Formats: sequence, C-alpha cells, structure tokens
Amino acid sequence: MRGTLYLVPNLLGAIPPADVLPARTIAIARTLRHWIVETPKPARAFLKSLGTPHPIAALDIHPLPANASGAALSVLLAPTEIGEDIGLLSDAGCPGVADPGATLVAAAHAAGVRIVPLVGPSSLLLALMASGMNGQSFAFHGYLPVAAGERAAALRRLEDESRTLQRAQLFIETPYRNEAMVKAIGETLRPETLVCIAVDLTLPGETIERRTAAAWKREDPARFAKRPALFVLDAGSV
Repeated sequence: MRGTLYLVPNLLGAIPPADVLPARTIAIARTLRHWIVETPKPARAFLKSLGTPHPIAALDIHPLPANASGAALSVLLAPTEIGEDIGLLSDAGCPGVADPGATLVAAAHAAGVRIVPLVGPSSLLLALMASGMNGQSFAFHGYLPVAAGERAAALRRLEDESRTLQRAQLFIETPYRNEAMVKAIGETLRPETLVCIAVDLTLPGETIERRTAAAWKREDPARFAKRPALFVLDAGSV
C-alpha cells in the first residue's frame, strides 16, 4: 500500500500549536518522519513545538525546490512507494495556498498518491472572514509592485476590478513596507472604497480593522510597521 501525502498547516507566528491547530492535525504531524518543507530551519522549529517523539536530527527533511523537475518531485515522493507517509509544510499557513507546494501536490496526483489536507490557519481565509467583505467572489493577488507608481497603478486596477466584478481583492505586503502600503491606500483609492487590514492573525497582538480609504488616510500607518499583514479591498459593495 502506498503512503499518504499530508498537507500540514504551519503556525502564523510564535504561539502554542494547540491554540490554533486541531488535535488531529497535531497527532498526525507527530507521527511523520518524512517531510518536504519550504525552509528547513522554521520547519524544525515547528516540529519541535509539536513535541514530535522522533529526534529532530533523525527526521528526513527535504526543502522543496522552487522549480523542481518532474524527476526531482518523484524522488521527493519516493517514500510513499514503500508505504511511508510524508508531510508537506510551508513556513506559515497552509501549503499550496499563497505558499509553495502546488507542484508537489500535482505530482502526487499524477503518481496516484493519496493526498490528505489537514485543518489549520490560513491567513487569507481568516482575513476574509473577519473583513465582512465579499466571501462569495474574491481573488488573491500576492505582492503588489514595490515602486510607488507601479503600486498605485496596481491598487487602482484592483479597485476597478472589484467594482466591475463585485469581487473582494486580497493582497499582502512585506512587513517593513506596510507603512508605505497604508499611505498608498489612502492617497490612491477612491475615498469610499473599503479596505480591511488584518495583522498578527492568531497571535496575541491580532488587529483587524476595516475603514474607507479616506479614513485610512487619516490613520498613523506606523502602527502596522514590521507586522505580518493581509489587505482586503472591496469597491464592489459601495
């Protein structure tokens, strides 16, 4: 019998696993000895926090290459051929959702490997849930451009699409550029466009606030500096 590929959600920050992960997810993750991960160091920290019964040094941990060939993916999935289970883990949140992992999952499907997604935190869904915006139609756009002019153009495009398609637009930013993004939101978008900013999700400092672009222009963006943030824009309901 072939082994199973488990898709294991990681924590969104330094917090006890039991605070956000179901008991079943923790129990399954603790049994796994083979891991394919985004980055080995945070993966080891996560596994240590779970209290895995296996010595960390004895675990079979392999990073997932950014552009792995079909042959390389087959090698990573090889333990399943002898009945061994594998865990797929990103640095934070759910693997394959705004994080690496989709190519490995696709290869597992092609090879006939059983795939089991486990329950855990997804910053995208948590922010959308808490935004009060359109959960029936939404899109995630990753990072917007860094250059000020290109970033403003991207914000206007997302705003136009949201209004035309009646769709919530989700995007993220590198924490040290959050201040610039909040300023751009206030200066670029139409005053009535709604934006929800969700920072430190699931962590003690969790903050989720929804305002119009005009209101964000009056806020001090420094309070969002260097904090993991997710932005939800909705111009379709105003």
